Amino acid sequence: MMSLATNKAVFLDRDGVINHDPGDYTRHISEFTILPTVLPAVKILHDAGYLLIIITNQGGIAKGEYTAADVDEIHAFLTASCRQAEAPITAIYYSPHHESSGKSLSRKPGSLMIERALARYKINPELSFMVGDKMRDLEAAAGAGVKGVLIPTNAPLSEYLHLLLLPRT
Repeated sequence: MMSLATNKAVFLDRDGVINHDPGDYTRHISEFTILPTVLPAVKILHDAGYLLIIITNQGGIAKGEYTAADVDEIHAFLTASCRQAEAPITAIYYSPHHESSGKSLSRKPGSLMIERALARYKINPELSFMVGDKMRDLEAAAGAGVKGVLIPTNAPLSEYLHLLLLPRT
């Protein structure tokens, strides 16, 4: 059966792909630094017709390291920065859960956040991909039928665009 979903998307992990990952948690806006090549890279992806969707675990909320309000402030800044770069973020999905306090289907490596975005925005998974810096990002993508691209933590996203913009057959 042919899919009615015609949109394509780039699902992006946040910490280590979009912003500098210090190795534990980005707790506050003062610790949030967008990596140098991210804004030009997401502009190229947006101009190529991809919806830009952030998929991120934020287990520090469950652990009491920071609050949902802290995450919302960071995401408002990220959204404004991308909009200013003419690469608007379509959506941000995050899981506030951590395995230390219970299991959640929304937390990566679970694919529920990606599946929700696929349904809501009529995204064809075969035309889309997930960029992450951990295997759980790729496992979440695979669970939703989306191709995964693994990059090193804090790597320049622009150096991996050639892997993302290959013609699809």
